[in-house]
Amino acid sequence: MAAVASLRSFCGIGVGTVRQHAGLSARYRLGHYRTFRVNACLSQQTFDSVEERPQFPGASAEFVDRLEFIQPNVLSGIPVYRVMDRQGQILNPDEDPKLSKEQVLNFYQKMTLLNTMDRILYESQRQGRISFYMTNYGEEGTHIGSAAALDPTDLVFGQYREAGVLMYRGFPLDLFMAQCYANADDLGKGRQMPVHYGCKDLNFVTISSPLATQLPQAAGSAYAVKRENANRAVICYFGEGAASEGDAHAGFNFAATLECPLLFFCRNNGYAISTPTNEQYRGDGIAARGPGYGMPSIRVDGNDVFAVYNATREARRRAIAENQPFLIEAMTYRIGHHSTSDDSSAYRSVDEVNYWDKQDHPISRLRHYMAARGWWGEEDERAWRKQSRRRVMEAFEKAERRKKPSPALLFTDVYQDMPPALQKQQESLWRHLHSYREHYPLGQYEEWVEGTGEGK
Repeated sequence: MAAVASLRSFCGIGVGTVRQHAGLSARYRLGHYRTFRVNACLSQQTFDSVEERPQFPGASAEFVDRLEFIQPNVLSGIPVYRVMDRQGQILNPDEDPKLSKEQVLNFYQKMTLLNTMDRILYESQRQGRISFYMTNYGEEGTHIGSAAALDPTDLVFGQYREAGVLMYRGFPLDLFMAQCYANADDLGKGRQMPVHYGCKDLNFVTISSPLATQLPQAAGSAYAVKRENANRAVICYFGEGAASEGDAHAGFNFAATLECPLLFFCRNNGYAISTPTNEQYRGDGIAARGPGYGMPSIRVDGNDVFAVYNATREARRRAIAENQPFLIEAMTYRIGHHSTSDDSSAYRSVDEVNYWDKQDHPISRLRHYMAARGWWGEEDERAWRKQSRRRVMEAFEKAERRKKPSPALLFTDVYQDMPPALQKQQESLWRHLHSYREHYPLGQYEEWVEGTGEGK
């Protein structure tokens, strides 16, 4: 009893104090407060001077009695995980994913088909046939390696350099071309600029232009997936430049605190538009940020398709099993310009680009691996290159011949029931085009069926 009395005195609670309060409500509030304080004091754990540990709710650590700042360790850095060297040789047999010949050939064919499509569409933009394009040169391994490790039901948030992920999932060349040409076959009905793909059937969310906007969106979607207990994951792709945006930090923190099955996949390709990494951050890349948010993280060789595959597959498995986000930083190199609006020769040397193109390319590395096993030779290469180019050109020519979407689609897909103001605008446009159609290239568009708001 004496101990309890002493404890109450220590906690600032006196019985006489309570009796001095005249009102019943006041006595109740103070009594409730007193109970809380007593329980709080009783629940505190005591430590001797040797084993004393901080009890702050914001972090778990040890006390120290020396003033010392934590220094960033950017000299040695987080190691880069890889499975094969630049000549396609497996370094550790235990890390070999042991994929079948058919799977590896599919990897290679998708990577080279993407490369061929890039070359043709890039030249198409340079000839004025389309308005804009972004190539994926040098980053094909990050696309195919990660896409192969996912389940088709997993939801994908891309940035604008993940065309290979969509291609691996079965998006046809015709629809790639239709989107870039904004023709009537485009799933987005010609409303997006080129390379902003999307496909609901393939669980690939339509790409947005603003940097990092997809990161908090992915966190919200992953939280919804978690609540559904759907045994699926969400993957969100972004570049190291996008990781400097505020939305990236919001996405990291939401995903970690809400314990979402989400894979943050960063393509660290060396440049954010024209800004090299040493002008973007001073820390050890992007993977180093994961622990600060409570996320398991790994850095992989993005030019090693097997390393990307292994890391993504394991991260996906654990993200679903443990309900927590993972951060993967894939180290690679953007061989092409940032886009057709960029001239990278203004900020990097030709020798630098040639090194990555000739000495450390994900496609050549995988080809070395296949050749060493007798799965691929010069004849196979020539035949496939010819076949893949023919397939891309057929889709290219078809897209150019196809008409543009009907102007009526300017007014659809916003409201379920078109409001009167929008109906009035639609009728006004129709009257204008009917009266002055000779001044507009309407022959290039699908016909507008009067009174229906649709094209044919």
